[in-house]
Amino acid sequence: MLNRLAAPARRLLPTHAFARGVSVLVGGTAGAQLLAVLAAPLLTRLYTPDDFGLLAVFTAFLALFTVVAAGRYELAIPLPEEDQDAANLVLVGLLCVLLTAGVALLGVLLWAEAMAATLGTPELAEYLWLVPVGVLFVGTYQVFNKWAVRSRHFAHVARTRIWQALGMLGIQIGAAPLGPVALLGGQATGQGIGATGLALSAVRRPQFRHCSLKGVARQARRYSNFPIYSTWTGLFNTGSLQLAPIVFIALYGATVAGLYGLTLRILTMPISLVGHAIGSVFLAHAPEARRQHRLSPLVESLHRKLAVLGIPPLVCLMVIGPELFAMIFGEQWRKAGVYAQWMLPWIYIQFQWSPLSMLASVLELQRDAMLAQLLMLVARFGLLFVLFMAGAGADMAVLVFSLVSALVYLLQQAWFFNKAGVSFARSMGYELVNLLMFTAITLPLIVLYHQGVMDLIWFIAVVTPLAAGWTWWRVR
Repeated sequence: MLNRLAAPARRLLPTHAFARGVSVLVGGTAGAQLLAVLAAPLLTRLYTPDDFGLLAVFTAFLALFTVVAAGRYELAIPLPEEDQDAANLVLVGLLCVLLTAGVALLGVLLWAEAMAATLGTPELAEYLWLVPVGVLFVGTYQVFNKWAVRSRHFAHVARTRIWQALGMLGIQIGAAPLGPVALLGGQATGQGIGATGLALSAVRRPQFRHCSLKGVARQARRYSNFPIYSTWTGLFNTGSLQLAPIVFIALYGATVAGLYGLTLRILTMPISLVGHAIGSVFLAHAPEARRQHRLSPLVESLHRKLAVLGIPPLVCLMVIGPELFAMIFGEQWRKAGVYAQWMLPWIYIQFQWSPLSMLASVLELQRDAMLAQLLMLVARFGLLFVLFMAGAGADMAVLVFSLVSALVYLLQQAWFFNKAGVSFARSMGYELVNLLMFTAITLPLIVLYHQGVMDLIWFIAVVTPLAAGWTWWRVR
């Protein structure tokens, strides 16, 4: 399955060293995610939806801190021409990580119980001490990961992905009798395994023996735009996604947050696997295409491939979502399959947009990107609070949140397509034609399944090769 998902990404790769590096990273990410997928049915039987609700909120807190942990200086590490300047930037990033972890620790010491009580989950307070630990590990990994990318040690980065997954799952499964602390602790400390390996490899470089306070200060000033501007874009982007579990647990309880968190985690795996890899390739080629006035056809061609690639899972999960989740994760997770059906249009559009969001960098529209993320944040959570004040239940809140998310991603896509000179209407027409085509092809199977003539296993067995063949035909 992972190889089929990654195949279109590899088809887009040119045959040079950069492409091979991206392929290695795709392989490492695919391996780590395969481990996560294989372990998920066991984890959902070791922990309850309430436990996963705590995990979703903890992960949200961790993400909000780690997106700014290194002051966004880690994004600048690949940029300097001289390795010595980059080594000084690494130290700038690490100092920011220590500062952010310290702030997180102070916040936990002062307000852990108050925050947990505000969210209606007082049991969360005893686990929040893991947030500064996670910030330290994740932030350190982010910094040394960018150094490894600069040094083109892609194989080393890929290996750390595997070790991170093994470490995280080893703690979550092996220490399961300890309760939620194992689930959250594995999430927080799993990144530390990768950070240690990358750090040990980096500090052997001679440049780190010649770093100085003067050099660190000079690089901090030179790339000061990263913490000033990029921080806000990162916060808005992360907040629009990660605040949802916090809001759901505060308004509707840990069970709803857990069901939502697991569903989002499963559905977004193809985005992090295929989408991020294609986005890296797109970013490598788009600047040159823009200079040669070929950006519009490149964007349109890539969008068509992504649209086709996402249609089979969209249609199939719409049909079998609840039954599939119940079979894989246990009957108590059937409602997560219903949430998946509601969230699929949003995830499908996000899957297309995630690689193409690099248009903001290519077209130098950082201010537009920041504004778009702010509008997404306000639209999603403004409407969510309106629904709560109106007395709407949890299911209605998840449904509306998913529909609004799909709409804002679609508007964001239209906005930047217009900036790139791409016809949004023509792209949507192509997408609709392919959606109707695949639905028509699989309609007999869908009817047989709903009438009970074909059970879930047979439906998956028949539709999988059909979907693979149709996808290959449409993207070849």
